[in-house]
Amino acid sequence: SQTACPMAGMNQTQVTEFVLLGFSHGQPFFFALFLAIYLATLLGNSAILSLVSLDPHLHSPMYFFLSHLSCLDLCYSSVTVPKILANALRPRATISYGGCLVQMFLLMWCAGAECALLALMAYDRFAAVCQPLRYRQALGRSTCAAAAAGCWLWGLLDSAVHTLLAARLSFCGAARLQHIFCDVPPLLGAACSDTRPNQLALHISSIFVGLSPFLLVIISYLCILATVLGMPLGTSRRKAFSTCSAHLIVVTLYFVAANLNYNRPSSGYSPAADTLVSVLYCIIIPMLNPLVYSFRNREVWGALRKAMRVGATP
Repeated sequence: SQTACPMAGMNQTQVTEFVLLGFSHGQPFFFALFLAIYLATLLGNSAILSLVSLDPHLHSPMYFFLSHLSCLDLCYSSVTVPKILANALRPRATISYGGCLVQMFLLMWCAGAECALLALMAYDRFAAVCQPLRYRQALGRSTCAAAAAGCWLWGLLDSAVHTLLAARLSFCGAARLQHIFCDVPPLLGAACSDTRPNQLALHISSIFVGLSPFLLVIISYLCILATVLGMPLGTSRRKAFSTCSAHLIVVTLYFVAANLNYNRPSSGYSPAADTLVSVLYCIIIPMLNPLVYSFRNREVWGALRKAMRVGATP
């Protein structure tokens, strides 16, 4: 799996594949578990995309951004889970060097784009609740399209930086990753060359790609909370809370898990905990997003019932 590449007396190697040590035992159980999660993710997010596309009542900025979130979640799962399923059936879980970099690139692209998109969705809820009269004007069709494209581009640029830096790393001895898929932290842990540029890029990215969108979300929801508390008791307040609570749950789960994944403590953090956190933010949360957004959402349930009636009509 490696070819020798001696440099300055160090036992460095040019890696052709990585051995993934996250599945040391229990492969049949993990295969069944991840297959169920993946199928649920495909079904839920594909349903959201179809409903938003087909139902005119869902042609609003909120559901436009939700469709992009569903698309991201489909990409998230498809980047990692199929390879996890294949490795779960093999006695030795591996991934090629090139495949590892591609997987990491796509994963970081999705992560950066989703952080920006969640902040954009928080602004959408802020505009809808706090500035309802200017909502349609502030978030017109062209503005929404440009903002969504900006989220994808933001994630792409961030991912390109991390991937280029990771491609410069060298590895000593057996190339083993304490993980079930390729991501930046496991690669840095396995490298024997200087990882300080990678660590610096990761910290800078955590501030601008992770923390900044999260602060925008917090500011948006503080403004929303102040506006809602000023509303009269009754239907208006309940409706405002119900439309925002789902997004707030998703944002909290995602940003907390992503922050733990990329800003882990230097000690006392086991590989099993690392894998669990990674699975939470890039495999479990994409499955939960459609459920959270459709729960107590009358417009989504109405669109689903309408689609089922149309499908049942001979």
